[in-house]
Amino acid sequence: MSKPVSLEEFYQAKIHWMPENLKQDIGHFNVFRLDDFVGPKACHLPYSRKDFYKITLVTGRSNYHFADKTVEVRGNALLFANPMVPYDWDPLDDQQTGYFCIFTEAFLQRHLNAGVLDLPMFKPGGQPLFSLNDTQLAECKQLFEKMFTEIESSYTFKYDLLRAYVLELAHSAMKLQPATTLYQDSSAATRIASLFTELLERQFPIETPGQQVRLRNANAFAGQLAVHVNHLNRALKEVTGKTTSQLIADRLVQEAHALLKHTAWNVSEISYSLGFEEPAHFSNFFRKRAGTTPSAIRAV
Repeated sequence: MSKPVSLEEFYQAKIHWMPENLKQDIGHFNVFRLDDFVGPKACHLPYSRKDFYKITLVTGRSNYHFADKTVEVRGNALLFANPMVPYDWDPLDDQQTGYFCIFTEAFLQRHLNAGVLDLPMFKPGGQPLFSLNDTQLAECKQLFEKMFTEIESSYTFKYDLLRAYVLELAHSAMKLQPATTLYQDSSAATRIASLFTELLERQFPIETPGQQVRLRNANAFAGQLAVHVNHLNRALKEVTGKTTSQLIADRLVQEAHALLKHTAWNVSEISYSLGFEEPAHFSNFFRKRAGTTPSAIRAV
């Protein structure tokens, strides 16, 4: 999977300008009217991870793709997106209206005792879509309008208020039952394969002997992706022709080659970094997969 879409790339694609406060220590926050980003001339970012959090209030027909699932939006909905999971919003007609806000973890972290990912809608495997009735829609609209008013104000503590409004949106959602109109679409296997690849690659490169690969087997990856291990294997086999274990092993061998050729670390250090309990286990694994020994690679 390609690298996450950054805030800078978001602004360049969507707004064609860059806010002055993008690099401030308080973190970044901004709010927009969805109506300005839909229609036949809309510029849509591709299915990918974004390097920021996003909350969208939408009324209209659309599909929201995340991980290996698709959520149907056929009325009023509140959607939550986080940097951990790739996603894409696909409007099905031009009759879309609503709002969205974007923010970094640093922005919200200043107001939370726990991390942003402790909020249920942002947890891995969590349900990100909440259907709204007309009364709930009106309440959420009011919060977004308050955000617009506040962000344009000169009030010294306006960002504290904006954090409070974001958290109020989250708590409003937590009082609701998540929407359940989920289905796995025709590209579900591709999406889960992309997310698996992202998780796998996030562990590399190994840059210090103390760094260690943590996800080393199919069950560990399935747990992180909140899918059954058999489903993960089927998806990867369909997309890549290889099983989860084969893909993990291939990547470990690739990294082992790099460490053997480009570092002075001993085999014990490399073994530890790649998650093997004993150097002998690593040597046997490498010989079986690479058809040669670690010492032979190092001698070349």
